[in-house]
Amino acid sequence: MASTMPVFAAEGSGASLTDVDGNRYIDFATGISVMNVGHRHPRVLAAIREQADRLVHSGAPVMMPEAYIRLARRLCEITPGAFPKKALLLNSGAEAIENAIKVVRQATGRPAVISFHNAFHGRTLMSMTLTGKVAPYKQNFGPYAPEVYQVPYPYEYRRPAGMAAESLGGACVEAVRQLFKTTVSADRVAGILVEPVQGEGGFVVPPPDFLPGLRKLCTEYQIPLIADEVQTGFGRTGRMFAVEHSGIEPDLIVLAKSMGGGLPLGAVVGRSELMDATNPGGLGGTFGGNPVACAAALAVIEVLIDEKLPDRGKQLGDRALARMRGWQDRHSQVGDVRGLGAMVAMELVTDRATRDPAGTLTNEILRYCHTHGLVLLKAGLYDNVIRLLFPLTISEQELDRGLDILEEALDQIKRV
Repeated sequence: MASTMPVFAAEGSGASLTDVDGNRYIDFATGISVMNVGHRHPRVLAAIREQADRLVHSGAPVMMPEAYIRLARRLCEITPGAFPKKALLLNSGAEAIENAIKVVRQATGRPAVISFHNAFHGRTLMSMTLTGKVAPYKQNFGPYAPEVYQVPYPYEYRRPAGMAAESLGGACVEAVRQLFKTTVSADRVAGILVEPVQGEGGFVVPPPDFLPGLRKLCTEYQIPLIADEVQTGFGRTGRMFAVEHSGIEPDLIVLAKSMGGGLPLGAVVGRSELMDATNPGGLGGTFGGNPVACAAALAVIEVLIDEKLPDRGKQLGDRALARMRGWQDRHSQVGDVRGLGAMVAMELVTDRATRDPAGTLTNEILRYCHTHGLVLLKAGLYDNVIRLLFPLTISEQELDRGLDILEEALDQIKRV
């Protein structure tokens, strides 16, 4: 297990963390997009305490806690899809991905799954196989799961030379059709798994025609479409779920991270006919749908809605993007600035013409920020993307101070 910062967290409050030595940091990482409603939100804490006073664990496979049912119903209500739905609760995003694949394989009777280059879906066997980045996630952890196939994701900044930006989304959908002709027939494919915005891949926002084109293709071939909203969900992109920007309805949606307000919780929500295909006992687990985590999630959902945090996330994201585009004008190493809602990032390069990744510069900027009171993470296929994941409850003053530290790092670090 590795940790980005050489300090130890002792306390969190709102948009800040404090280490064991009493040093305070503005949090632009939120535990890897887990604390969208901020640290220790009073309504989430109250829900946790109330539930813990009544029931900590009964085991959903033994005696279903009523909080499980309340959360499952609420998730079916708020997720996209005007069709009957059911929900399965689990412990994490990776576990939810594993179970989503089990669901579509059982429901379709087909073995193959398609995912995308530069994707991240987790560190368990199937989720690692579905991930489209070798280092550090795959290393020597193979052999990997069989019958997984990958195609390009529409990454505009690194699109093929000579390809127009407006052609990119359609070309990546067409790559799936080509895969059906060259590698695996469509009638062997159980599901297509996609991130509406790539997270660990560097906050890559696809062109607007990509997800609708993928939805149309899946409908044409009767292949379930699975949306991985583990990092994009619960207000991060300016909507409750990122697929809402494109207007599509996935057949299954995978959730985790900020859903639990800091407690381990994942979910698969989808069409009833798919979710019902598995015989009793085939899905679930000892701790999945823990009542304390469910109570926290129910509170998180109401906080997001009542405080209009997705809308606030868009406002804060626009504020951050405006600052970052100013840096792009002044610093040649800022090759690209991009984002959706409060999911924003900048990609650093050594040369704008070649777009060679500036990994050393990225690491130096992170070190500067960490030592000057800002928690920050990198991402991307080349580890050269600085991503911002501030809480949606952060004040404008705290956001600006965090951006000030990042700007200072860019201004002071000249070496590449």
